[in-house]
Amino acid sequence: DLVLEVSPDPQSERKGDDRHTETAIDLYTAVLGGEARVQTLSGEVLLLNIPAGTQPGQAFRLGGKGMPHLRAPATFGDLYARVKIQIPRNLSPEQRKLFEKLRGLA
Repeated sequence: DLVLEVSPDPQSERKGDDRHTETAIDLYTAVLGGEARVQTLSGEVLLLNIPAGTQPGQAFRLGGKGMPHLRAPATFGDLYARVKIQIPRNLSPEQRKLFEKLRGLA
C-alpha cells in the first residue's frame, strides 16, 4: 500500500476543492481602494481589485483558482482571499496630525 501524507500549507486552508487564504493590505488601500496581490497554487500572482471601504475579514472569490477536482483535474475549485488590514504602528508627527484631523471630521 502507498500512503501519502500532505503537509498543511501555512499560507492557506483547503475546504473541499476551494482554497482559503489571507492577503494583507494597508489601511489606505482599505479606505480608498486599490489593488492587492494574491498568490495562487501555480505560483501565478493575481491582482485583486480592492473596492473603497473594504472591511477587515472581507473575502473575495477568485473563480477557478483553487484546488484541482480529484476526478476532473482540468477543473478547479475557487480561491477565497480574506483581507487582513495592516494598521500603521509608528506614525510620523505629520501622519498623526492628519489622522487627528480626520477623526475631527467624522
